[in-house]
Amino acid sequence: MKLRHPLRWLFGLPLGRLFLATGTLMAVLLLAGSALITAALGNSRQARSQVLDVIDPAILYTMDLSDAQGDQQTAVALYRADERPDRLAAYREAVAAEGAATAQISRLMTGHERVRPVTDALTRLSDASARWRREYADVVAAGTPANEEADKAGRAAVQGGQAVLRERLAVLHREGSAEMTRRVSRFYLSLAIWVTLLVVSLTALVLVLRRAVLRPVTELNRQVGLVAAGDFDHRVQVRGPAELTALSAHVDDMRERILSEWRATAEAQRRLEDQATELRRSNGELEQFAYVASHDLQEPLRKVASFTQMLEQRYADQLDDRARQYIGYAVDGAKRMQKLINDLLDFSRVGRVGGERVPTGSGDALRAALRDLAAPIEESGARIEYGELPQVRGNPLLLSRLWQNVVSNAVKFRSADPPLIRIEAVRDGDMWEFSCSDNGIGIDPRYTDRIFLIFQRLHSRDAYPGTGIGLAMAKKIVEYLGGRIWVEHPASGTPGTTFRWTLPATAPDGPGRPRPGESE
Repeated sequence: MKLRHPLRWLFGLPLGRLFLATGTLMAVLLLAGSALITAALGNSRQARSQVLDVIDPAILYTMDLSDAQGDQQTAVALYRADERPDRLAAYREAVAAEGAATAQISRLMTGHERVRPVTDALTRLSDASARWRREYADVVAAGTPANEEADKAGRAAVQGGQAVLRERLAVLHREGSAEMTRRVSRFYLSLAIWVTLLVVSLTALVLVLRRAVLRPVTELNRQVGLVAAGDFDHRVQVRGPAELTALSAHVDDMRERILSEWRATAEAQRRLEDQATELRRSNGELEQFAYVASHDLQEPLRKVASFTQMLEQRYADQLDDRARQYIGYAVDGAKRMQKLINDLLDFSRVGRVGGERVPTGSGDALRAALRDLAAPIEESGARIEYGELPQVRGNPLLLSRLWQNVVSNAVKFRSADPPLIRIEAVRDGDMWEFSCSDNGIGIDPRYTDRIFLIFQRLHSRDAYPGTGIGLAMAKKIVEYLGGRIWVEHPASGTPGTTFRWTLPATAPDGPGRPRPGESE
C-alpha cells in the first residue's frame, strides 16, 4: 500500500509519537477555544453587570431624585398657604431624600469614563435645585416675602436638569444594552468556534486513526489472508506506522521461513517417497531371495548331506578313518549351512511377517520359549527363576523368540556350575524393564558393543556352537517392538552377565518383581 499524501511522513511515525502529536494538537486547539470562550464570557458578564448593576440602579435613583425635588416644591407651596410646621418638616425630609439619591447616583457613576455626561448633568441638576432652595424655598421657610419669578425660574431649571439627566441615562442604557448584546453574541460565536474546533479535532483524530491504523491493519489482514488462502509467494508488505511496518516485515519473514521449510519438507518427502519406492523394490527382492533361500538353496544342502551319509553307509567297509572324518566334516558343514540359512531367514522376517503388535503376556511367551528349550535346559541342569510377568504391547511369536535367544545364550555360555537364571520385570514409566541374569562365564566389557552385531562371535565354534545371530536377533526384535536392549556387567569377582531390555506397557499398573522361590 503506497501512501500518496503530503503528510505521509507523519503516518510513518511510531503510533506513540503519532498519537502524541495528534493529542498535542487537539489539546492546543481546545485550550485556545476555551481561552476564547472564557474571555468572551468575561466580557459579556462585564457588559451585563454595567447595565444591570450600574445604569439601571442609577435610573431608579434618578426617579427617586425627581420625586424628592417634587416633594420639596409641594411642601413649600403648602407651607406658604397655611404655614403649618409639619410642612417644613416634610420639606426638610424631601431635601434629605434628594441628597441621598444624589449620593447614590454619584457613587454608581464613579470610575466610569463613559458616564461623565451623566455626572455633569447630575451636577447641573443639583446646582439648579440648590439655587431654587436658596432663592425661593429657604426664603419662604424664613417667613420673608418670596419672589415668584425666582420660583418659576428655579422650577424650570430643575425640570430641565431632570430631563437632561434622564436623557443622558437613557443614552447610556441604550449603549450598554447594545454592548451587552454584542458581547453575548461574541460569546456565542466563540462557543460555536470552540465546538467547531472540537468537531474538527475529533474528525482529525478519526481520520488519523483510519489512515494510520485501520487502513494498514485492513491491508495487512488482506495480504495475510491471501497467504493463508494458498498464495505463498505473495509478499506481505504494508506501509504505515513503524509498528505495523515492522509487523508486516516480521510476518513476511515468517512466511519466507515457512515457505522455505515447506519446500525443504516437500523435497524431503519426495526423497522419502523415492526411498520408500526403492525400499519396496528391495523388500520385494529380499522376499524373492528368502523364497529362493528357503527352497532352492536348502535343497542342494539336503542332497549333499543325504548323499554323503548314504556314501558313508554304503562304502563304510572300504573307507578308512580319515575318509569317514572328511565325510563327517561335509555333513556337519551342510547342516551348519542349513541352520545358518534358517537363522538368516528368521532374522530377515522380523517386522515383515507376522509382526503385529498387540497386548501380549510376556510370561506366556517365556513359558513357550522354555518348552522349546527343554532339552538343553535339562541337559545343563539349568534352574530358571521368574515370577509373574506383565502384559506388554508386542507379538507372541517375536516375544517367544526373544526369550528363546536370551535364555539359550545364558544356558550355552555357562560356567562349571549349573546355570542359575533369574528373570525379573519392573515398571519404568510407560515401559516395562526386563532383566535376565545368569552365573555363566560373563562377557569381557571390551566386547560389549560387538555382541549385538550379526555374525560376531567371541568364541570358536568348537567351544560354543552357533551361528552368531541370536543376540542380533534379540536386539532387532526389541527395537522393532519399541524398546532397547543392553548388557550390564557385574561387579569385579562376580560371575555372570545381566541383559536388560524395555518393552511398551499396556496398562497403568501390573505385576513386577518375581516372587522368591518360583522357578522353572
